[in-house]
Amino acid sequence: MERKALRIAIVDDDQLLCRSLALLLENEPDMEVVGTAPEGDAAFALMKQQRPDIVLMDIRMPGTDGIDATRRIMHAFPGTKIVMLTTFNHEQEIRLALDAGADGYLLKSGDFSSMAGRLRALASGSAILDPDALRELSHPAGAGLDQLTDRERDIVERIAHGYSNRETAEQLFLSERTVRNTVSTILDKLQLRDRTQLAIYYWRRA
Repeated sequence: MERKALRIAIVDDDQLLCRSLALLLENEPDMEVVGTAPEGDAAFALMKQQRPDIVLMDIRMPGTDGIDATRRIMHAFPGTKIVMLTTFNHEQEIRLALDAGADGYLLKSGDFSSMAGRLRALASGSAILDPDALRELSHPAGAGLDQLTDRERDIVERIAHGYSNRETAEQLFLSERTVRNTVSTILDKLQLRDRTQLAIYYWRRA
């Protein structure tokens, strides 16, 4: 059965960047760029028209910025995956974006050649968080990882590095079902919502 193409929207006031990303992603057989927008209000209108699966969102734009747009989109379209794509590597912006509901945080200084793979990983449930940005989240909060078993810590480490359940299972010689169930147990122990929050939790303590 043919996999449904990922529908992607790009929100950035830099039109050259929008065009470049659109060309890059449109070359992927399983991806479709359904539109671009220069700021947050236009992004919300695009959401209503096209219902993309993933939104690549800049933070600082004229008009409604990416943080406010993310909050609004996540409230109205909670199934959407939003990735902040920005030049800003400041702790405040990172925390605001993740608190607003963003599922990822990438820097424009990163390697765009890996963008398609990262978006596929995001769609399959993996976190996509730039290591340089995560190093800004250096102040631990709450209970540590010492409450986890050795196996649970091994799984958390692989999730934080972007591995899927299947890849984690293969590396640790476990069944994919065991990994999936263990991830659920870990999330309950740490009182976290999903794999993205788990990856952030890990990197805050790395």
